[in-house]
Amino acid sequence: MSFDAEWAQHKALARSAPAPAPDTGGGGPAGTLVAGSSSINGNANLLIEIAALLHEGRPDGDASTMARAPRAHTEVAEQVLRFAAFADDQFKDTVALFAGLATRLKTTGTAFARVDDDTARSFLAGLLSSGQYVPPECK
Repeated sequence: MSFDAEWAQHKALARSAPAPAPDTGGGGPAGTLVAGSSSINGNANLLIEIAALLHEGRPDGDASTMARAPRAHTEVAEQVLRFAAFADDQFKDTVALFAGLATRLKTTGTAFARVDDDTARSFLAGLLSSGQYVPPECK
């Protein structure tokens, strides 16, 4: 599958996701933000894929060797080498940033699932401890 086809598939999937619930005036800090563990993990996976695509398309080291002396003037060779080092540094920083964001998002997704699970468990525990069985014929 080509990159363009895969990217179009991801965009179509993102557009087909359910719309967030309308704001009822509650005015919470999140506003209309709706998150789920699957969307968080999916976005983390997308960040990892972007980092991998960037890494696959990393700058070619041979491109800067074409401008070295004696093929180019010494000052030109120095500036090309300086730029290549800067570009490589920026590239590595970008890939590390995407990987770091993905890791942080995965951690957030795990914490979200844990909180969601704790909420369900506390509801069930409250229901079991303070609930009372009423037979259907006594209702």
